Amino acid sequence: ATTNHAYAHEAKEEKEDISNGLKQRTFLSGLDTLQDIGPFAAFSCHSPCDILPSKSGLVTENGKRLRDRMRTQGDSPGTRRKRRLAASRKERQLPEFAVIGGSQAYRLLAQEAEKERLGERDTPFGKSQPVFLLTKPSGSFLFLSRHGEKGYSIAAPFVNYRANIYALKDLGVKQIVSWSGPGALSSDYRIGQFVLVDDVIDETRRRPATFFEHGGLGFVRQNPVFCPHMRDLLARALSGLKLDFASKGTYVCTEGPRLETPAEIRKFSVCGGHLVGMTLVPEVFLAKELEMCYAALCYVTNYAEGIRQKEFRPGILFEGLADRDEMEAVEESVSSFPSIIEAIARLAQENPPDCTCGQTMKRYRDRGDIGNDWHGWISVNADNQKQVPRRRREPRERRRRGRH
Repeated sequence: ATTNHAYAHEAKEEKEDISNGLKQRTFLSGLDTLQDIGPFAAFSCHSPCDILPSKSGLVTENGKRLRDRMRTQGDSPGTRRKRRLAASRKERQLPEFAVIGGSQAYRLLAQEAEKERLGERDTPFGKSQPVFLLTKPSGSFLFLSRHGEKGYSIAAPFVNYRANIYALKDLGVKQIVSWSGPGALSSDYRIGQFVLVDDVIDETRRRPATFFEHGGLGFVRQNPVFCPHMRDLLARALSGLKLDFASKGTYVCTEGPRLETPAEIRKFSVCGGHLVGMTLVPEVFLAKELEMCYAALCYVTNYAEGIRQKEFRPGILFEGLADRDEMEAVEESVSSFPSIIEAIARLAQENPPDCTCGQTMKRYRDRGDIGNDWHGWISVNADNQKQVPRRRREPRERRRRGRH
């Protein structure tokens, strides 16, 4: 290998890469020529003294610079994955609008012919639910079924909300419409009616609710809770389809998966709640942390416990909280979702956001806590986590002696 030398004509640069606690020194040069020299890439600055191992048996063409190749080899697996995703987005422009489907979302997926499964996405928080690209005559959008791809397989408390929102952001999504089927805390709402909720009461207890557990970030205002621009587009879509809807309402999000007690429902009513469900928190807060527009379209599925006296009927949905006529009204509303989503996707494409959702983290950027690349906001969390001191491991021989 040492008989094949490449001579550099640019100044030698030194790059220090801290990886797994080891310091590696890599000398990068612009090269005239490099040949395939097997397991070692030999080069020098004016002298054949530096021999660097090559992970892949270095091959370059027409004297291509070595810099990018060496940087790629030195990257962590997470960085390499981000590079691949960024490259795929450049090659193929995905829509910036996404829909997160609720409890009946898998049914919509089964009906859609023009769909492409992009699959689950790897995130720092685990795998997301599978993401689909749906194509309509008026445009395309991304779709994620919150509770499962082929059925209601994941109850609300166990949805990986952080992975889902992270995955959509990583695919370039800027606007999200989520749907949810809550119960009504008042008979002023009718079963099957659509509601554009504008506020939330968080009654969840054990769900990870932020991306920033260690970075000192996320101290952001929550008014408005939902994106006013997306709520306006939803209202226009529902009006255009001549569907009945309420323009506001407060959504109480409980932990689940059990339903609420009569006393809890009375408490929620006193606190100003209008609907009770299990899914919008922490979803809406996570989207806000990543500066995404997020709005929710709810449809009333039943009256909550104690609003109307209903006999317990085992073996049916909600054990008798909704009768047959009310269930048929819900089915009619769910059947309208393909038309609603198509309308809102078209409106989102035609109307750029005029809201402040994209400036939620501006204060942290202005004072230098974070940069413009949102991936770095998450890595701040990871870096701080690594700084927690660990107990020093004893030498293997000492551990062995301790067992006897």
